[in-house]
Order: sequence, then structure tokens, then C-alpha cells
Amino acid sequence: MNQDFTIEDLSFDEFMASLKDGDKIEIYTDGSCMGNPGPGGWAGVFIFRDKRTNISGFEKETTNNRMELTAAIESVNAVPKNIHATIYTDSTYVKNGITSWINLWKKNNWRSSTGKPVKNQDLWEKLDAVQENKQIEWVWVKGHANCENNNNADFIARSAIVTSYMKG
Repeated sequence: MNQDFTIEDLSFDEFMASLKDGDKIEIYTDGSCMGNPGPGGWAGVFIFRDKRTNISGFEKETTNNRMELTAAIESVNAVPKNIHATIYTDSTYVKNGITSWINLWKKNNWRSSTGKPVKNQDLWEKLDAVQENKQIEWVWVKGHANCENNNNADFIARSAIVTSYMKG
């Protein structure tokens, strides 16, 4: 007999209150931009066992890479220091940037391998700072594929753009 597995959607505060020291959560992040540059949205979908919540936001004029980075920054910033988080991103830019490129950029005074200034340095510095002293694992997932949680993050990020326009 098959039993349906249901996930309980909680408010962000309820979700965070349900966590205990040492818990391991998953977070799916995504950023979206209508035009590049243009209006953008970002999202983080947080999952712990059978519980789920999300955070999202909007910027009026931005780029897709900035929204991908903002999704990562805001999601990591929300993780308590005593919680382990696996961050899933469909952005190789974010995943490779934070796990390998950033060390060379810092060593080279925020210059790329070609000697040019690193794009989005302000956001890379924020992401580096918010993940300090936290237990974060970074995993790349294929975007717009069969990963339901990544697709949810994409939908929420795009919805943040639409919702912001509806609010005026």
C-alpha cells in the first residue's frame, strides 16, 4: 500500500523554531531576471524532514547573477550557526565562485584571472562573510529539470517579480 508523503508548509518563524542544534536542512536557491538587466527576484526554499518554508525578494533593476547571489546570501544568512545546511543552486557561477574562485579573487585583491575587477564583488564579499563560521555545503543541480525543489525556488523567484509589480 502506497502512503502519500506530505510536506507541511510553515511560516519562516515556525520553521526556524522547529530546528534544534545539529539539525541538517536543505535549501534550494534561485534567482530570476526579466531582461538582463531588468527587474529581478530571488528565493530560498528551506526543507527539514517533512517541513518547508521559503524566503524571497525583489529588486527593480538588477541582473540574473546578482539575483542568484542574493538568493544565496539571504538563505545562508538565515541559517543559524548551529545548523548544517546543504545549499542547492542551479548557478555554476555561485557554486564555483563560493567554493573555489573566491579564494583566488581575495588573494589577487578582487581581480579575476585576467586581471579585471571581479564582477559583483560587493555581493561576493557579503556571501563570504555570511557563510563564515557556518556549516554550509554547496551542491550544483541542473536548472529547469526534474528537481521539484529547484523548480519551486525558480517559481517563487519569478513570482517575487510579478508580486512586486502588483503591489505597485
